[in-house]
Amino acid sequence: MLEQKTIEIIKSTVPVLEKHGEAITTRFYQLMFGNHPELLNIFNHANQKQGRQQKALAGTVYAAAQYIDKLEAILPVVKQIAHKHRSLGIKPEHYPIVGKHLLLAIKEVLGEAATDEIIEAWRQAYGVIADVFISVEAEMYEETAKQQGGWDGFRNFIVDRKVVESDVITSFYLKPEDQGEIAPFLAGQYISIKLEIEGEEFTHIRQYSLSDAPGKEYYRISVKRESGAMNPDGMVSNYLHDEVKEGDVVKVSSPAGDFVLITKNTSPVVLISGGVGLTPMVSMLKTVVNLQPERKVTFIHAAANGKMHALREEVQALATLENVKSYVFYDSPTEADRTNKSFDVEGYVTLEWLEKTVPVNKADFYFCGPVPFMKSINRSIKALGVKEDRIHFEFFGPMDSLEDEAKEKELVTV
Repeated sequence: MLEQKTIEIIKSTVPVLEKHGEAITTRFYQLMFGNHPELLNIFNHANQKQGRQQKALAGTVYAAAQYIDKLEAILPVVKQIAHKHRSLGIKPEHYPIVGKHLLLAIKEVLGEAATDEIIEAWRQAYGVIADVFISVEAEMYEETAKQQGGWDGFRNFIVDRKVVESDVITSFYLKPEDQGEIAPFLAGQYISIKLEIEGEEFTHIRQYSLSDAPGKEYYRISVKRESGAMNPDGMVSNYLHDEVKEGDVVKVSSPAGDFVLITKNTSPVVLISGGVGLTPMVSMLKTVVNLQPERKVTFIHAAANGKMHALREEVQALATLENVKSYVFYDSPTEADRTNKSFDVEGYVTLEWLEKTVPVNKADFYFCGPVPFMKSINRSIKALGVKEDRIHFEFFGPMDSLEDEAKEKELVTV
């Protein structure tokens, strides 16, 4: 437990962290990777280069300071972060390294303002925060390893099938090399893939949503090829698309994540996706059909056009069922799309369309896609009066805010 004086000192630093948070976390990563380059085998290089990791950690530090006297209030989000950590392989021995370099960064960026009293208060506070994460993650590691078909760390899987789903998305069907059982998962969860790319000094880990229904003898991920010189994510996605072949072996973590379909609910469910954000939504759709055949589900997908639209036939097959309705939006349809009538609406998913079409009252909403798309959907369904406890969403990568002008920093994943 922290003394009241220590709590007061931590809370007094909140305005400073709000102003200098990203400068502190940017310097933190520079210092830590400079002294411990081996940690680059765990952290996402792309998020580092894009600045997303620095922004995310700044939000975490800020929120930790705000809630330092009532950490139980942010336990749900701690668990969300812990899922990410477990799937990456972050262990208790990493926390002292992080703490040491975070304090060094605070002192360096704030200079004389970071008094010995403030640094000592943050040292104590970090110890308390780290203990919370270590405790939660220890339970997750144990539960994951002991479950039927479960394992700790990374396990070798063979690429059993590789299927091109669209011009930019390819599915990989993964089966365990040892031919043993695989851990179950909940619709919406993801796995981590660890790759050793020729010519790269460090391994690369990426997390991909599982895009098929649970209960299969394989895991399926559907990966979008990321292009562009400014997009470091392209290194891994291009490697998977171009270099990984059927029969190759990849290292896979046990499924993780708390963005999952709540199957205890029987209310209508609305699944909204943009681009490759449809991957967890397809898993959720199949789960509703398999486990809750009476539950009404509306599946809405937005893509540029038919060339970019993946898994279309799978969704169309389910849309013939009485409890399933499916709608497709193309913002740049091709002439072939128009001729084949392969979409329902030209343009974007709007508030007006949602108001006329979806069952707003008592429906549960799940959505995933590019951040601008998610901000638009979030804004629209809130305008329709959907309550917070019925709104569920997933970011691909570090969490961000869906509010255009966020008044409060959120606790976000490191």
